Amino acid sequence: MKSYSIIKPSLLVACLWAITLAAPQCSSPSKSTSGHDFSRVVQDTNPPVEPLSPEASIQKIQLPPGYHVELVASEPMVQEPVAIAWDGNGRMYVAEMNTYMKDANATDEYAPTSRIKRLEDTDGDGKMDKSTIFIDSLVLPRTILPVGDQLLVGITNVQHIWSYRDTNGDGKADEKKIVFRNDAIDSRNLEHQNGGLIWNLDNWIYPTRDNLRYKYKNGKLQADTLIDNMIGQWGMTTDNYGRLFYSEAGPGLPAVQIQQNPAYGALNFADQYSEDFTKPWPIIGTVDAQGGREALRSEDNTLNKFTSGCGQSIFRGDRLPADMLGDYFVPEPVGRIIKRGKVINRDGKIYIEDAYKEKDWLASADMNFRPINTYTGPDGCFYIVDMYHGIIQESEWTKPGSYLGKIIQEKGLYKNRGMGRIYRVVHDDLKRDTRKPNMLNEPASQLVTYLDHPNGWWRDNAQQLLIARNDPSVVPALRQIATGEKGSLPKQPSPLARIHALWTLEGLDAIDKPTLFKAFADSDAQVRKTAVWISEFYLKKKDAAVIEKIATLQNDPSADVRIQLALSLRSYPSTQTQAMVKQLLTDNPKNELMQFSFTTFTEAQKMKQAELARTRNLSPADRALVTNGATIFKQLCATCHGPDGKGIKVAGSDKMPAPPLVGSPRVTGDKILVIQLLLNGMRGPVDGKTYTDMMPAMGSNDDKWIASVLSYIRNSGDLGNNSSVVTAKEVADVRANTPVIPGGMTQQELEIFKLGRAERSNWNKPL
Repeated sequence: MKSYSIIKPSLLVACLWAITLAAPQCSSPSKSTSGHDFSRVVQDTNPPVEPLSPEASIQKIQLPPGYHVELVASEPMVQEPVAIAWDGNGRMYVAEMNTYMKDANATDEYAPTSRIKRLEDTDGDGKMDKSTIFIDSLVLPRTILPVGDQLLVGITNVQHIWSYRDTNGDGKADEKKIVFRNDAIDSRNLEHQNGGLIWNLDNWIYPTRDNLRYKYKNGKLQADTLIDNMIGQWGMTTDNYGRLFYSEAGPGLPAVQIQQNPAYGALNFADQYSEDFTKPWPIIGTVDAQGGREALRSEDNTLNKFTSGCGQSIFRGDRLPADMLGDYFVPEPVGRIIKRGKVINRDGKIYIEDAYKEKDWLASADMNFRPINTYTGPDGCFYIVDMYHGIIQESEWTKPGSYLGKIIQEKGLYKNRGMGRIYRVVHDDLKRDTRKPNMLNEPASQLVTYLDHPNGWWRDNAQQLLIARNDPSVVPALRQIATGEKGSLPKQPSPLARIHALWTLEGLDAIDKPTLFKAFADSDAQVRKTAVWISEFYLKKKDAAVIEKIATLQNDPSADVRIQLALSLRSYPSTQTQAMVKQLLTDNPKNELMQFSFTTFTEAQKMKQAELARTRNLSPADRALVTNGATIFKQLCATCHGPDGKGIKVAGSDKMPAPPLVGSPRVTGDKILVIQLLLNGMRGPVDGKTYTDMMPAMGSNDDKWIASVLSYIRNSGDLGNNSSVVTAKEVADVRANTPVIPGGMTQQELEIFKLGRAERSNWNKPL
């Protein structure tokens, strides 16, 4: 194989000057803020793959009238960026996956050479001009969260969370501590490991995956176990009121788990977004889609469905048109687009509607444009992390002989690496906020005033820093704001200021009943909802006064308040709270969210008890296999097979990413067959039906891992299967006599394995 080098940026700019001049221009400026008066124009159905300079790439971006893209940072300052975060002083931390997919075989992907950089804009012109390597020698860093002067970091294949600090001011971390220890090795494909950490309004830190959340106390993280595993993938976001939004790339779901906080269990509706919102509208041919030709429109080769939605954000800034506030933005890096959705509250149920008809808010005609994360920045504008990388899909799906593997070689996509851009979206009618944050150096009394800032980034960081400092001197001022008094603010506190004050009091362990009772009677429904949510502190103590007071909200005019009341009351059952939940369900028979949430909650409780009873009849060794397999299944397999094993529908179609497992003869039948299937993976139709995803090979995992997964899916009441467990020794025996089949097995090859053991033993010979 040839070796390739990346052209230096300065030379690349010169070489591409003519391309820049000839490139399609952005939509012409307009004073309209609605942004709907523009057309989708497909530039090229078979686009070139040569890298462009940042300036040339910007010219390839189409946006609604009035919007423009500005460059904040690019290579060589940043390379392979995947996530950014700002500390309280506005310094930007950039996680770089420097070894990600250097070729289709993921050569040296786990080499410890990735970095986290710290960027600064020292002259205030909006472009980063100072860079230091804050942390070096990492294995694919994937989560970063500044908390005070600490940076919390998660890396690939390890489940610890570390804290890094720069104690001498040189811009490089010199202190490293574990703030949450989990010694389990994460053997999942890196696409299915945790892809984000967010300090939510409720003062819990949420990851994108698994069944844990964390509280920050005295520099450490304390974990809480959730009812269900979350199956979001890369990136997550929250709105002004603490509602979390996940996404799931595998089955093409642009938004999941958006109806209720995960502490109350997983909950999704099939109709929680419009069908249009599942369809990207790229402006170039996207032949490098995992689904192959079936994933493309015949007329222009553009992606016809979501395959890699990630990095979503709710815009919460104040320096873009007001109609953007609260909208949901989700990138699709295979489609080179960012889709915009309007978030609608329908009697407490959330619904996302596509903001445009057969076009997207942002689309690029640059083949290497890979938007994988978006954010609201300290300046009130919208930020985009562009990995600018040739190969975006991980190697499980780019094996030799696969559709993607062939495209990567034909197009030479493996050559395009070592670059990366960070962009800011601005608008003609508004200027970015040039004030540089200085929160880390300001007194707590000043931070309190930011709780009423029009930009959600400032409110969130002020709340977080006040809690991290644990300074009780601000409690009186916070109580004034929470109850609607002006206090230290220049004006009467807005509902958002009151909400943040309440949660800051909760985080300081200073929420008191008089403040809470006043919030129950607030004129704003979201403040009342917040008070109900926070009252769980007292509900778990079965506080009679709080239960009596909260009962007055059973007939609240807001569905949001009544739904939160039902969720909070059921979480801490007593005779009184259960009676109130029953009454709420009786009084709200047509509230779809309240009714469905309670149904799924009670069903989950019954299934949990049934599973416990079932596993009690197993031997300790078999029980350990099934229990471990349940964890793996919910963390990984449920993404495509569904949490109940019945399969899930791909967004916007009737197809499934993978076959159902419930009652499958291949799952419950021949052990050897199903072990070989898991070792090699599977491709092609199953029983004449085509699925959107191939089953990746899991043979890289050890024998105990394989045995655990199979034991769970063969012997789980959750999935309705009742077959014998699979032991690690059985997996080892089959592995020793099974060839590696590149690209996975077909059903025809599986049928061959129905022959006797003697015939199977011949498969260890070269094919």
